[in-house]
Amino acid sequence: MSLPGDHSDVFARERQDQILSLVDERGRVRVAELAVGLGVSSVTIRKDLAILETQRKIVRAHGGAMSVPAGSSEGPFEIRTALQAEEKALIGAAAAAMVESGESIAIDASTTALYLAKALRHRGGLRQTTVITNGIRIANELAEVPGITVVMPGGSLRWEAMSLVGSLGAETFERFNVQKAFVGSVGFSLESGLSDATEEEAQVKRAMVAGAREVIAIVDHTKWERDSFATFCRTAQISVVLTDSAAPDGMVRELLARGIEVKALMVEGAAFLDGSPVGSKAQDGH
Repeated sequence: MSLPGDHSDVFARERQDQILSLVDERGRVRVAELAVGLGVSSVTIRKDLAILETQRKIVRAHGGAMSVPAGSSEGPFEIRTALQAEEKALIGAAAAAMVESGESIAIDASTTALYLAKALRHRGGLRQTTVITNGIRIANELAEVPGITVVMPGGSLRWEAMSLVGSLGAETFERFNVQKAFVGSVGFSLESGLSDATEEEAQVKRAMVAGAREVIAIVDHTKWERDSFATFCRTAQISVVLTDSAAPDGMVRELLARGIEVKALMVEGAAFLDGSPVGSKAQDGH
């Protein structure tokens, strides 16, 4: 990729405008291309992309960025999966490492849960492990993994998340002894706990939480200090929070003070949608 001008003298805002123009023109760009074309480091490009994403001008995806498509207020699943892809891959890998052979676990239909499922598939080695999920994509990811039995509740198909919802499905979780429930959220605050954009999804997640011995929240930093429509898990019900290192310090400290374990993961390298290893390190409360 070749760009005009003296790249070393391009100010951040001008550089971000150039990135945005390229994304609009091509639909998708890669970090490595941008770094070479603009004469800056990959770290600088990633910071630019983070700023543009905060402004809702682009969507960060694996290894780069894509344009923002028109969609519903919740956003298409594929696009939401690409948001904070590196953070979600790290969180998913850390969650997968917590699963032990012989356990029955519940996994919701969130985009971060899909990264967890991919990490479980890549990890392998589990025996007599049962995964109960209302997420069709999660079930599909784990359907042929040796040692894992997938159980799906009944219910109505919700196409936005490709999930099964409704009271019929929620009743399923009362029939199993679930050791761990892994749940993502749209919002996470001390006052409201974990919340979702729809009551339908929240209803199923409440059943997951109620039937589990441990609740593991899998939430990247963009979900913190915000409330969504329907609360499904109060803060006091959470056992562990898996997040990334950009989670707000004040809220992390308060969670630790309340006896809730927080594992903040530092993004050090590229994340992969196929669940392959990524460079990271965990910090307890930063």
